[in-house]
Amino acid sequence: MPPELGRVRLVGAGPGSADLLTVRASRAVEGAQALLYDALVSDEVLALAPAACLKIQTGKRAGRTSMKQETINRLMLRLARRGLDVVRLKGGDPSIFGRVGEETAFLHAHGVETEVVPGVTAASAAAAQFGFPLTHRGEARRLLIATATTQNGALTDGGWRAAADPQTTVALYMGRDRLEAAAQRLIAEGRAPETPAIAVENAGRPDARALAGVLADLGATLAAAQVAGPVVLIVGEVAAQAAAGVALSAGLARTA
Repeated sequence: MPPELGRVRLVGAGPGSADLLTVRASRAVEGAQALLYDALVSDEVLALAPAACLKIQTGKRAGRTSMKQETINRLMLRLARRGLDVVRLKGGDPSIFGRVGEETAFLHAHGVETEVVPGVTAASAAAAQFGFPLTHRGEARRLLIATATTQNGALTDGGWRAAADPQTTVALYMGRDRLEAAAQRLIAEGRAPETPAIAVENAGRPDARALAGVLADLGATLAAAQVAGPVVLIVGEVAAQAAAGVALSAGLARTA
């Protein structure tokens, strides 16, 4: 008799530190029988899984060799069909550029029960760590979360007009290597060149680094700093409030 179908939980691991996991996410990892995790998930979070848990690294980091999405889908299905409690562990929040819709649709089509467990996303982690809000009365009425690049690394074609509104805080993900081009596109669409902006590398982690400036200059600043980790770019008047927090947090990172 075949085993009863297991379930798959798509869990947000947050920005790295285990103490930023939700209680539900922590319990999911602690009870996992199979763990499929992305490259950005920290060792601290992985250590919460049971010793007997089957752990499989799936990659999913920009510019690096990654397991194909179809392979990940089939692997989740195979493990669930073995009756295992499967956790698909993603950096940040699974619903923000985490392909949770694709994976859920695939699993549902094969009769597998799923649950999505949210996590802290990079923009929220960056704002908390470096002391600025994402919205602010009189300055930022809305938050726009977007990706700067397409799957092949090129700059996205559409959506830039919405980011030109000065009352909008823009959080650009996965744009580290195209940040200067993204900044120039925002300016071309009407965003003021002197708009405060901050690029945060490894947001939420002890080694996080923030580079603050204005939109027109931040691309060159980032290139000169030789940033290698994942970066979230925050553009908007709220970024000006990060000045004191950036100096303090950068100093802590250097001495950690």
